[in-house]
Amino acid sequence: MIDLIKKSIYIGFGIVSLTKEKADAMAKDLIKQGKLSKKEGQKFANELLDKSEKSRKELCKIIEKTTKKIGVATKKDIERLDQKIEKLLCKKKGKK
Repeated sequence: MIDLIKKSIYIGFGIVSLTKEKADAMAKDLIKQGKLSKKEGQKFANELLDKSEKSRKELCKIIEKTTKKIGVATKKDIERLDQKIEKLLCKKKGKK
């Protein structure tokens, strides 16, 4: 039963955006309903946060991989171009 509850929450909650406060609130709610003991509730909240962090990291990797694949400029690329433009503008002003 607990596994079913956990799986439902993982899928339905948007595990990537989970905060500690939300995880604690969910655990407290399950404790109030008598579905988890206090110890199980704390473990559940910790598991949620752990899964959230892993999911967030995995999503970041996927986004990074995809942006490289399709050729989207990164923040670093844009900053590097800004610096080059600034240098060129400074050289141009210096020649006048």
